[in-house]
Amino acid sequence: MKYDVVIIGGALAGGAVATLLKRESPELKILIVEKSEHHGRRVGEATVEVSGYFLSRVLGLMQYLNETQLLKQGMRFWFANEKTSSLPEASEFGPRYNVRIPSFQLDRATVDEEVLRRAIAGGAELRRPANVTRVELSAGGEQVIHLRVGDTPETVTARWVIDASGFATLLARQNGWRVPNTEHPTAAVWSRWKGVKDWDGLELQRKFPEWAAQSWGIRGTATNHVIGYGWWSWWIPLKGGDMSVGIVYDQRLVQFPKDERPTGERLKDFLMQHPVGKELIENAEWTEGDVLVRSNLAYSSTTYAGDGFALVGDAAAFMDPFYSPGMDWLSYTTTAVSKLVAAERRGEPIAPLIDKHNRDFSTSYHRWFSSLYKDKYEYMGDYELMTIAFLLDLGLYYFGIVSQPFKYGPGALATPPFSPRIAKGFYEFMSFYNARLAAIARGRRKRGVWGRQNSHRKYFFGGFLLEKLNLKILSKTFASYVKLELTEGWRTWFPRTDTEAIRRARSMVPQKQA
Repeated sequence: MKYDVVIIGGALAGGAVATLLKRESPELKILIVEKSEHHGRRVGEATVEVSGYFLSRVLGLMQYLNETQLLKQGMRFWFANEKTSSLPEASEFGPRYNVRIPSFQLDRATVDEEVLRRAIAGGAELRRPANVTRVELSAGGEQVIHLRVGDTPETVTARWVIDASGFATLLARQNGWRVPNTEHPTAAVWSRWKGVKDWDGLELQRKFPEWAAQSWGIRGTATNHVIGYGWWSWWIPLKGGDMSVGIVYDQRLVQFPKDERPTGERLKDFLMQHPVGKELIENAEWTEGDVLVRSNLAYSSTTYAGDGFALVGDAAAFMDPFYSPGMDWLSYTTTAVSKLVAAERRGEPIAPLIDKHNRDFSTSYHRWFSSLYKDKYEYMGDYELMTIAFLLDLGLYYFGIVSQPFKYGPGALATPPFSPRIAKGFYEFMSFYNARLAAIARGRRKRGVWGRQNSHRKYFFGGFLLEKLNLKILSKTFASYVKLELTEGWRTWFPRTDTEAIRRARSMVPQKQA
């Protein structure tokens, strides 16, 4: 059977790109191939402001999200050191008030089903459960997609095939495009839990009344981050009472316990080493059969699109769960691909558009990674360093990225972050302070003062807006960064000379005879 577009994968990325394609070109005959009979739970529950905009305003899910999911109250961070023995003593920073710009905590199984349902209602066809076993690509021609529906093989053709297969990265693996990010060897362990204490509940209010009164917003529906050296954990509430809890760690800095105990038990023991984790999860239970481990999270692709194929969402690349960039990436890739296919349908020359698409997304991935994630695990567990980084990161995110779709509409999502020429200065600045904070953190580790402010410190900020007020917060934070460099950072400005190495090297050079 012949289609205009075949989409591999019917989760959020697949359903979203089908919806956008139909919106751009209603005449398209689209097939979605989904391997599962019903979507299961998966990570990627937290949106941030761009993906919140994409889900609510581009896909039109605002009413659905308000009725069935939780409104996210920003991000909140918890730190500890040897002086921290209880929840109130942990250093904390996060918003003092509730958020102004909506984002959401998602039960992905239900959201994926709803987006897929709407795509089918909009005219796409569905094969489910079915697996794509092989794709034969033909530049400018018909793509041949081999399926297996139950035990029955089937072959279909399409002018375009779009890979929305997620971490399976079907096309990238099949064609040798997938490239692991060896600069960022992170791993994750996660599960869903029952019985986690309510951050805003009466139990903690009565036990720690002064602590409970310090934040005027809601703590519990934020994405709470309990953090240590080389690792962080997410605590994401889901509609109905379950809590998604997982850790991500840099395998160069941290080793997750490896023994014969169940993974959920080892995860619990790991989290209970932190006083905040212990308070929240000590009497909670992890869900059997809902515990997952994934190593070497970060990867990219050497190719993001060609004449007749494209990669979207996690099938194209993945950086890190911190700051929840995955669904922002999904928003940009699905928007750009829908416009790429529509341009080809209109008869526009496709080759220069594909070249630009590959160039933009390759640039975006590598700059995005260097600006925010490279060596960040060196300092993210240090309260002082991470407070500076977070305020600069978030302020610039609002200034240069969140503002764009709100100012210029959904079309702004066709241009991925850091890819325009004007973004180069921001990329260089962010990469610079990220590298400097990592260097300062390494210096602190050597001097034994890393995390010195991780206990008994609180910083609550009013939150960022799409207004000039952000510049005030950014300027104050930048002043704090400059002060840090002048009072401490100078120690790492110039690499120390290894005099012993120089002496040994010189001893190996033949000396002139007298």
